[in-house]
Amino acid sequence: MHSSHDPYVRVRGAREHNLKGVDVDIPRDVLAVFTGVSGSGKSSLAFGTVYAEAQRRYFESVAPYARRLIHQVGAPKVGDISGLPPAVSLQQRRSAPTSRSSVGTLTNLSNSLRMLFSRAGDYPPGAQRLDSDAFSPNTAAGACPQCHGLGRVHGTTEESLVPDPSLSIREGAIAAWPGAWQGKNLRDVLDALGHDVDRPWRELPAAEREWILFTDEQPVVTVHPVRDADRIQRPYQGTYTSARRYVMKTFSDSRSPALRAKAERFLTSAPCPVCGGSRLRPESLAVTFGGRTIAELAAVPLTGLAGLLGGAATETARVLTEDLTARIAPVVELGLGYLSLDRATPTLSAGELQRLRLATQLRSGLFGVVYVLDEPSAGLHPADTEALLTVLARLKEAGNSVFVVEHHLDVVRGADWLVEVGPGAGEHGGRVLYSGPVAGLAGVAESATARFLFATGPAPARGLRTAAGRLKVGPVTRHNLRSVTAEFPLGVLTAVTGVSGSGKSTLIGEIGEELDGVGRLVSVDQKPIGRTPRSNLATYTGLFDVVRKVFAATDQARERGFGAGRFSFNVAGGRCETCQGEGFVSVELLFLPSTYAPCPDCGGARYNPATLEVTYRGRNIAEVLDLTVESAAEFFADTPAVARSLDTLLDVGLGYLRLGQPATELSGGEAQRIKLAGELQRGRRGHTLYLLDEPTTGLHPADVEVLMRQLHGLVDAGHTVVVVEHDMAVVAGADWVIDLGPGGGDRGGRIVAAGPPAEVARAADSVTAPYLSRALAG
Repeated sequence: MHSSHDPYVRVRGAREHNLKGVDVDIPRDVLAVFTGVSGSGKSSLAFGTVYAEAQRRYFESVAPYARRLIHQVGAPKVGDISGLPPAVSLQQRRSAPTSRSSVGTLTNLSNSLRMLFSRAGDYPPGAQRLDSDAFSPNTAAGACPQCHGLGRVHGTTEESLVPDPSLSIREGAIAAWPGAWQGKNLRDVLDALGHDVDRPWRELPAAEREWILFTDEQPVVTVHPVRDADRIQRPYQGTYTSARRYVMKTFSDSRSPALRAKAERFLTSAPCPVCGGSRLRPESLAVTFGGRTIAELAAVPLTGLAGLLGGAATETARVLTEDLTARIAPVVELGLGYLSLDRATPTLSAGELQRLRLATQLRSGLFGVVYVLDEPSAGLHPADTEALLTVLARLKEAGNSVFVVEHHLDVVRGADWLVEVGPGAGEHGGRVLYSGPVAGLAGVAESATARFLFATGPAPARGLRTAAGRLKVGPVTRHNLRSVTAEFPLGVLTAVTGVSGSGKSTLIGEIGEELDGVGRLVSVDQKPIGRTPRSNLATYTGLFDVVRKVFAATDQARERGFGAGRFSFNVAGGRCETCQGEGFVSVELLFLPSTYAPCPDCGGARYNPATLEVTYRGRNIAEVLDLTVESAAEFFADTPAVARSLDTLLDVGLGYLRLGQPATELSGGEAQRIKLAGELQRGRRGHTLYLLDEPTTGLHPADVEVLMRQLHGLVDAGHTVVVVEHDMAVVAGADWVIDLGPGGGDRGGRIVAAGPPAEVARAADSVTAPYLSRALAG
């Protein structure tokens, strides 16, 4: 047993996921980077083992109640970990933020600004001082009474409820009404009330149309249904509900996402007429600081906000503004100065969210903890990565250990200690190849990272392709773009670059199929391939349909009368009913978020015993879903429909994923590559334009090579590929570069340079140019 002052975190016998009984010692109070190819096991070591064990010890210390749940929560599979301080995790996992969550609430900067207005704001003569709660749209004291603090009001109009006024009510003029018997019931009630349901809608008197659509009355009337020859229908009491009332009630109360989405189609949304979209009540908006309301200051980018807080008139104002300025500084330092406090959290990328949390931690004053970070450089321009390294160094200097899972070579070079996991992905990884100072990795022959980290000389030159035409986009005026017009060459690979917030995603978001020269448009984004564990790699690619048919065709299945549906875990029949085919059950923890434990009956297999008795080549359906793509490619080598799907997944570097891996466990980069594989396996007809937003996020340089081979293959086949990218190795290999900037937010939004990589690398006012120049030189 090591002493509590042991300078190392010592891991012994780690077997989480694909780790093969790993032993490793990592020094404390350093910046340690865990690297290796995608799927090698580095996250299993950093998050699944080190952080999970720190969290388990915390659970054990807080409450006896939690102790009996520890075995259900699942302790990490590890022999022993010593020298482990408390840990804080900053992962890329997306929470489910609401429209009320913003940059201000996430960073607690809104609290400081509200305090400033409460204590040091300029109030109208005779007005009494307001509590800081009165400046929050999320409290009853501050929310605008009309829109309840949302800033927008939902309503309905005759045009939205009745899109085709030439139809009669019986023909379905009121499109917002429900279908089937419920819609028929409302029509019958109107008929019984004396309204003409067979006249075209536009011929009904205006007052009658108004009442039918918007009344709050709910009259009850006896309905005598028209008798069908084959069934007897008795009179019944029917209640009338207007179209507006039905839509508003469904939108606010329904638990069905499909019904809510349908209702939303008939709603109109407009800024609240009372607060003008500022979300606050009039008394709160009457208070100013420096001549501006709190809503006006919350809309200013943080770089500008710091400048507007100077010139405090009183000592109270000075103290509060200095505190607020000090809190803004780390957010700006991390390259997020273009964000404003009122920017809604759902509109932020995963990388932006993680850096905001990191900025908040800088002010927390914690020391003696391990910060475990998941690719903090994701979505960062090389210029912003330098600021990130400064911030990580400050966390370390404050007396903390910083453990980072990372592929970005600049972050790897900046580490004090490097742990490489590998050598390959999935079953071919799971070993610690090296643990020590960065320079020592050069002597590790098996390392996939060393080749890139210590590379010398420029990359082999590739001839630039000639454009087959031009695609004109713009002029675009949206977000921070002001009348920007861009030309994308067709039949080549174009990289769109620029610092975070410069307008890259906004610009490519304007490319639509209606533009001349596009033909077919395929946008491959990083959104999840499914929001529940029921969606997985096999179901998304359509592979599972073929696999189920293969099982249904076996002699065992035919003897028992099992069809393909029997092998689905989403329908009753073959699935385990205890967990409804989920493979796990939810464990409710008092005062803590609920967690999940494997199903006690099927042990996570998802199927009932009778289904699992059917085997194909010695494996049951659960065991086949547990195969990696690579193993499955060998297993199904002579089943063409399956082999084609698996080959394209291998081509984009996803051989390490399991077929049944839940969508919720996949990173944004993995989801994007699965979508790309889905596109690659389709027969491509005619010209296609592929749009990819940061496809290399979360990829090791060795995996980037594999992905780029695929993208260059698409261009060689006559298609056009446009990527938004920060990886300078990818940009250097493009045919054409469009660089936006020069900064983010208000300081960006224009095209700084456009041309072949070598030309853009010489652009005078481009922030990207020096980094691109370095990549071209090797």
